[in-house]
Amino acid sequence: MVFAAGGFKVKLYDIAQQQLTTALENVRKQMKELEESGFLKGTLSAEKQLALISVCTDMKAAVEGATFIQECTPENLELKKMIFSQLDLIVDDSVILSSSTSCLLPSKLFTGLKHVKQCIVSHPVNPPYFVPLVEIVPHPETDPSVTEKTYALMKKVGQSPVKLNREIEGFVLNRLQYAVISEAWRLVGVCISNYCERYREGMKLVLNTFGPVPEFSGEIEQKINQAMSEKVPAVPKHLGARREWRDDCLIGLAKLKKQMKSN
Repeated sequence: MVFAAGGFKVKLYDIAQQQLTTALENVRKQMKELEESGFLKGTLSAEKQLALISVCTDMKAAVEGATFIQECTPENLELKKMIFSQLDLIVDDSVILSSSTSCLLPSKLFTGLKHVKQCIVSHPVNPPYFVPLVEIVPHPETDPSVTEKTYALMKKVGQSPVKLNREIEGFVLNRLQYAVISEAWRLVGVCISNYCERYREGMKLVLNTFGPVPEFSGEIEQKINQAMSEKVPAVPKHLGARREWRDDCLIGLAKLKKQMKSN
């Protein structure tokens, strides 16, 4: 949605056709709602933006003619390495290979690839459409022009990129975020089970560079999970409702910022 809003043709790739079908349905629904509320990004109508988005289940066909490839798979090092090794065999020497990883180091993702100089991390914040921060982290061998082109592209599509001069565990955002979560854990044990399951290892990896780190598991996790599950049951319809509530709040903040600027 962010790239289409910037006027770029976008091709979504996945191995499962149903994932792509669902994605297009969700994008159409969200764009229409944003257009009706006056918060659709870009100068093109929702229909024109939707016309820029296509889908594909064949990786080689998906990347043909691409100038920028953004990998958005789960935070799994081996999975990401496998995908980049596949891309490395089929891309040319001009395309930028970018990962959405939140804390995996570029040196662990890209070292050994033939096109390593074209590789970079562009870590967005969820939901990218409403939170424009993007952390840009180069591999030690990344060509400086790739960093500059990625930065310029993110600016062009309305994001707020931040360049790191070197890689570091957790980059900037998660080093700050995990420090807060870690201290919250120490004080009151604030961490829900799903978050811990998804990000436990990443948090520990980053926080090990800080000092003694909580395990984010055990009795505290169970108690907090039980309390949070009572408030927000961990079923899709409830999680979906919470995400809609979050996005509505972000739209409200965007309206307030727009009002403040006009005043």
